[in-house]
Amino acid sequence: MVNGELIGGLAMSEAYDADTEIPSAAGANMTSSRLRSAVRRLRGGVIAGVVAAIVLPLIGCDTAPGGFWTKKGDAACPRPQLATVSTPQFNAQQQEVRALRRSAFRGDFFAQLELARRYQGQRAVDRNLDDPVESAVWYAMALSNPDGYAQVSASGRRASNGDATATSRFDYCRAVERRNAYAVLDRLLSRMDSSEQEKVRDRVIYVLSSQGAEGFRTLARIHDDSFGVFGEPSDNREAMGARGRPYKPGAPSVLNLFPRNDVDAYLYNYLAVQTGDIGAYVMLKDFERSSPQRAGYGSFVEAKAKRWIPPYEFYPPEAPPSGVPHVDESNWRDEATDIALDRLSELPFVHISEALTYLRVTPKAVKREQDLYPGDIQTLQAMLGREPTGRLSGIEKVRAIQYAAVNGSPRAQLVLAVMYSEGVGVRRDYARAFHWYSEADKQGSAEAKYAMSTFFSLGMDGVADQNKAEAVVYQIDAALAGFKPSAGRLQQVLAQVSRENRPSRQGEYR
Repeated sequence: MVNGELIGGLAMSEAYDADTEIPSAAGANMTSSRLRSAVRRLRGGVIAGVVAAIVLPLIGCDTAPGGFWTKKGDAACPRPQLATVSTPQFNAQQQEVRALRRSAFRGDFFAQLELARRYQGQRAVDRNLDDPVESAVWYAMALSNPDGYAQVSASGRRASNGDATATSRFDYCRAVERRNAYAVLDRLLSRMDSSEQEKVRDRVIYVLSSQGAEGFRTLARIHDDSFGVFGEPSDNREAMGARGRPYKPGAPSVLNLFPRNDVDAYLYNYLAVQTGDIGAYVMLKDFERSSPQRAGYGSFVEAKAKRWIPPYEFYPPEAPPSGVPHVDESNWRDEATDIALDRLSELPFVHISEALTYLRVTPKAVKREQDLYPGDIQTLQAMLGREPTGRLSGIEKVRAIQYAAVNGSPRAQLVLAVMYSEGVGVRRDYARAFHWYSEADKQGSAEAKYAMSTFFSLGMDGVADQNKAEAVVYQIDAALAGFKPSAGRLQQVLAQVSRENRPSRQGEYR
């Protein structure tokens, strides 16, 4: 019995061992299958990652509505690629801002948007750049930029709302960018007083005027009621949205930034034509043919154009708390400008040195450039937001005189007027010359009074109408102020008047 039990127990034990071997083999097979599946998934993920790394940069702003990659309302437009630098944070930020400004002044739509966002100061790293006025300037520049609204695709898929307008991915993402820019700009302007809004307007006019014919044509469209708010086609969706609808207010602050005015539209068209641009001439003729009233503006607008000067001598180098100045990166260079800069050697250096002394860059004026300390030159360059090389470039010499003139130096104002009259350092521009002679005259400059007398005596290229009586008044003022050429001429005039008007005596033999 016992043996039978033992035999039965051994049989059961063998059976148990056999059973346990079978599950062990099955578990090993399952584990191996899972590993193979995981490897396949990992391999697929690596391949997908490589494909994404190659394809996504090529897609750029490939974010059409209803597209495979994006959801409705999403957009991701490209941004300027900024060079990385290994300098401290402030220097890196300054170089990035300068790079953006350089591209923005030259009409890069995305650089203008990025610069506007930087000056909003929303990101922690941009808080020290916070400047609502400057941010509004570059949002307005981006909205007025044809590269932001010019249609790229001639055909495309319908939008989710059934609109048959071309909706290429690049067109769509720019439209989203512009719609957002309109909203942000309206919010910024609504929080400004009239003087701040005027700064925005004047800075936009300055930047566009520095772009030559293309900039003047843009200004003409901005002031023309037959175009969109910022010169877009009148049926542009973003512009129509800014104008508002009965059930939607639009962007009222943006609408009031540039009042529509046919005279201003004609003026900027005329200034564009003066640059020699053929397209501007065609646009001006189209403007004149659009209505009989517009065609009648020619005579007095031409006179206004000859007296027109930009709102600023150069872009105001103000600086937010970051200390990064608003650098003027305009580069309207042509043969006339290059010749003017080459003639800068004709200007005695003492005038540049006096401007530096007025700006408190140097303790006293010097007669030779080599007598300036490099540290003083770097101080001026820091004020202008330029590279601290310690050597004065031609444009920096001009800027020194302009900076002093803008800040009220009568001597610098007179020198700058002469420079514009003669085309030394700057393009010859009688309108600007007359402006700076007038500013120096207001501060009692005898030489400026004499120059003004010449303007009125001759009538300079439409800038000052010929007015002999006004010329004599200025000559008298200059003489009384002690200017010798004017005093000598005045004595001759008075002597001649005395001889002509001397009464004859009765009984005098002739």
